[in-house]
Amino acid sequence: MTARVLAALADLAPVAKQTAWGRIGASAVWDGGMGTVAGAEALAAHDELHRDERSLRQGFAIVMGRMEVDGKTRQVTVPLATRPIRLEPAQTRPWDLKVVPAGDIAVHPALEDTEHAAKLAAAFDPDRPAELLDDPAWLLDAARTAGFPAERVEVRAAKPNGAGVVLARPVVYIADETEAAPIARSLKDWAARPGLDATALAAAYGIGTAFEGAADTEPEAAEDEPPRCPLPLSREQAAAVLLARRGPVTVVTGAPGCGKSHTLAAIALDAVAAGQSVLIATQSVHAADVLGQLLARHPGPAPIHFGDSEHQGAQTIDAEQRGDRKAAERDATAAADALAHRARIEAEITTGLDLERRRLRAQDAPVFLVDDFPLLREADLDAVEALAATAHAEGGGWWRRWRRRRARARLTVLTGAEGTPDALRRALDTARDVQAAGTLAARGGLDLAPMWRALEAADTESAQAVGAALRSRPAADRNRRAARRSLAALDLALRNGRRAYRGKMLEGVDAGALLSAAPLWIGTVADAEAVLPPTAGLFDLVILDEASHINQLRAAPVLARARRAVVAGDPRQLRFVSFAADDRLHDVLDRHGLREFESRLDTGRVSAYDLARGAGPAVELTEHHRSVPHLIGFSAARFYGGRVAPVTTHPRNHEADAITVHRVEAKRANAKGVIPAEVDRALDLLAELVERGDRGLAVLSPFRAQAEAVEAAIVRRFDLETLRERRIRSGTVHAFQGSEAETVIAALGAAEGDPAGRRRFLAGPNLFNVMITRARSHLHIVTALDDPGGLVGDFLAYADRPPKSPEGGTGAGPWTASLAAALKGGDAAVRLDYPVGHWSVDLVLGEGEASIGVLCGVHPEGPQAHLDRHRALRRAGWHLADAFPSAYGDDPSRAAVALLADLGAR
Repeated sequence: MTARVLAALADLAPVAKQTAWGRIGASAVWDGGMGTVAGAEALAAHDELHRDERSLRQGFAIVMGRMEVDGKTRQVTVPLATRPIRLEPAQTRPWDLKVVPAGDIAVHPALEDTEHAAKLAAAFDPDRPAELLDDPAWLLDAARTAGFPAERVEVRAAKPNGAGVVLARPVVYIADETEAAPIARSLKDWAARPGLDATALAAAYGIGTAFEGAADTEPEAAEDEPPRCPLPLSREQAAAVLLARRGPVTVVTGAPGCGKSHTLAAIALDAVAAGQSVLIATQSVHAADVLGQLLARHPGPAPIHFGDSEHQGAQTIDAEQRGDRKAAERDATAAADALAHRARIEAEITTGLDLERRRLRAQDAPVFLVDDFPLLREADLDAVEALAATAHAEGGGWWRRWRRRRARARLTVLTGAEGTPDALRRALDTARDVQAAGTLAARGGLDLAPMWRALEAADTESAQAVGAALRSRPAADRNRRAARRSLAALDLALRNGRRAYRGKMLEGVDAGALLSAAPLWIGTVADAEAVLPPTAGLFDLVILDEASHINQLRAAPVLARARRAVVAGDPRQLRFVSFAADDRLHDVLDRHGLREFESRLDTGRVSAYDLARGAGPAVELTEHHRSVPHLIGFSAARFYGGRVAPVTTHPRNHEADAITVHRVEAKRANAKGVIPAEVDRALDLLAELVERGDRGLAVLSPFRAQAEAVEAAIVRRFDLETLRERRIRSGTVHAFQGSEAETVIAALGAAEGDPAGRRRFLAGPNLFNVMITRARSHLHIVTALDDPGGLVGDFLAYADRPPKSPEGGTGAGPWTASLAAALKGGDAAVRLDYPVGHWSVDLVLGEGEASIGVLCGVHPEGPQAHLDRHRALRRAGWHLADAFPSAYGDDPSRAAVALLADLGAR
């Protein structure tokens, strides 16, 4: 059945066009030597402004001219071979620019299996054999093989006229929206491969044996163990890690800034800790690099970057992955010791919190409950509890009845009275509470400050130790010789830039030994299909990121390479674009007998995320970590039902007006689709921010023409050094999905007199949601709209209203209320039950950065929740202080004096 699904997907794939591959945009072109320096700087400026998009390419054998291709006569500018590059300052002469490879060499899909592929790839080598260009006639044959009826080869002409020619020299250019390599043939090949029914692909479509195959990938007893990774996790993120262990398909979703990437990294490391192999596949190279960089910031295994990642190569296979078994065992022992040490500190804190909770309960406990059992105060309470369990057990034969009689008699002796089971239980709980109060009194109250410091140190130490153990774990593989051979082959394959051959090189490698030595891989869905061996179930787990932006055709080969899948995305952000026709869908499904799969195989409407959402359980992440509260407030309420809670909330930013609207005068966009007044105001704002010394700046627009006008103005106004130093970016909202910036300027690009369709495009909920959630600190809206109404109008009205302090709850207890009353005479701001993400701080003292979060009692859910809250608040940057009543003899004035002294010292 899975094979039939793949065959249907192959028939649904769009027909490949020669001219759709590697198209060169209408922009500056530089040949690396004969072009002007100004042209090179323009390209470098574009690269800097679109650094996340990586649209700068070096092409070779550019087919140019007017010719008949794909059944039509058209103007063609297509390279037969290309690679991503950066333009960087030369070390010897920094005012010059040099070409730095930033990814794989790729040849035109029609040439991948021909003799021309190797020659085209070799042409990029600065030490290439002279004969490659001495007799370039072979390029004419290569162009014709690719479907371009070129007539001659030129070496120098940069802009030939007339009939088609092939330019036989490397050229640097800006790529248009490059279409990935054709997928139909690959899907047909997959349909003939064995083992598909035991993969995540089958599970995603609700067929096959993937669930049974995945059930034994991890011991059942381990499913509820805490996450085994060095990354700090929120409760939601930890829940996602645990859920990802259990089934063939798991979905992770959440609003922008809610930590999806962080969670996916944790899921990957948790799987590696269980001895599994993991493939992380993303839609964009930028997203793959973001995940790779996130993993690099935390201790753990070095991932293998493949494909067009700038981090790809042999350097990822480091010495630790080639280490010895004894070192791996030492690291594993060190990790176990560090975790045990942390657990002992947690247990000590938990004991203290339990004593405090019991002490508070003892103050309200009716003493007669204990007096009903006169000897209970002096008794061994653990022994009494054990005897009570025996005395009141049910069932059993004569032996158990005899034990119950003896236990009851012994209970009477120990407690001094007979009583019902419920009465004894209540008295026993009260006795424990009274005992806890006495213990705390003898200690002088609960002071956890030293333990919190010890816990933070233990958290850091255990994260480092667990990461080191994960990093050296592959070295403990028993078949070390096979692992070393596999790593050497991987080194060679990753150095080879010819995708057509790399997959074949890796296909001959011992996959088990390779994935044991290098269990964590990161790349794009397109590169995964081009680079990795086409083996069903090759990996234990595939993590598919940006899945709302991935169509099923590209996702299918990646899902087929693993037994389980974790699929992440956000259906409220931008989705993939498809023009699939319903008639074609129905025809293909009828031909393959898959009409019952219509709702899932609708490749024009159903993304990889949508497909997974119907196949497995989902975890929604709702704690926002990216921006100040004002920036996420509108999106949280409008698009996510108010479920999103910013853990960034703090007195330093809760009243920060982080959205500024700049209105300009314009009746409509000009003939080019640009509103010049918006462009000018956006550039003036950018200049002000640059002059102020700000960094991490982005200028966006929903409309391509407007974005291009903004970019042209930026290049005219700022030099390349300023763009780099201030980290300035620009582009469309579509291009900026998945990215963020400290400050964002959004030029809306619509005016009152514009056609309704243009304004509807701006007000598209998914696009608008992405646009207003890219900034971390401040968002500037530049608009010619006065009163647009609808979504845009609602947002502008929200932006014009200054934010308010968050409203606290009603959870303050008597001790917290009395402490707040005592503090109000200290001339410092006091807030009760202050919300931070999904937590609340009992009492906040002071204003701004110097504020103190005061925890006045044990969290209502118990000591473990108290520990979780303390860690979450510390990670969010809070300075915390405890003010437990036992530490101050229940005197709020004493506690207030100590807290005010702490505030004054900050």
